[in-house]
Amino acid sequence: MSDRAKVFKAPEHVTVHRKSIFLAGSIEMGSVEDWQTRLTAKLSHLPITIMNPRRDAWDGSWEQDISNPMFKQQVDWELDSQDRADVIALFFHPDTKAPISLLELGLYAASGKMIVCCPPGFYRRGNVQIVCDRFGVELVDTMEELTERVIKKLEE
Repeated sequence: MSDRAKVFKAPEHVTVHRKSIFLAGSIEMGSVEDWQTRLTAKLSHLPITIMNPRRDAWDGSWEQDISNPMFKQQVDWELDSQDRADVIALFFHPDTKAPISLLELGLYAASGKMIVCCPPGFYRRGNVQIVCDRFGVELVDTMEELTERVIKKLEE
């Protein structure tokens, strides 16, 4: 087994035989930075599995309905991957609304595997702070802090 990270992007079949992380949070295809790639680069030296929902062939015209097989495949992949992950790194980009990320926070806050980054300026920061406080989720303000905490949790 390689000592370097193995990266799976939606909708690839994921095989996990070591510590794993799911990169949850703001995507907004094309309108905000690709923070998933930046975090992946900082984790690439670790012997882990990284699950990245940023689909290379995403089509923004897909109807977001359970009857759309491509959309359903994406959402199922994300939910299955979060269920399997040892760590969920959740990033709220301050220039996004991130309704799905807020949903993911609600779904996995009690899981014990989340680390959340919610910089000042995110429009629902107070709600995120309160949920994290209530469920004992570690909350940080910067991508640098998120990276440090994720590495520490993956090395535990």
